[in-house]
Amino acid sequence: MAVKLFIGNLPFSVDNAKLKEEFAKFGEVVSANIVIDKGSKRSKGFGFVEFATKEAADAAISGMNEQEMGGRKLTVSMAKKQ
Repeated sequence: MAVKLFIGNLPFSVDNAKLKEEFAKFGEVVSANIVIDKGSKRSKGFGFVEFATKEAADAAISGMNEQEMGGRKLTVSMAKKQ
């Protein structure tokens, strides 16, 4: 069962491919998506990464939360169910 993480405070220059690349070192990434503002077509500065396993997701939280990317400190946590 896939596990989705919320990634906050992303640099606006990061795209889906770069997000996936950065998190793939922790395990199999099922999807990586930056949330885009519909009006400006720019990143809103947050996104979601979905891992194939909970172990990979936990490793990503431990390894990336509070780490810098492009001069910004990331916030990495389990995504809230909607």
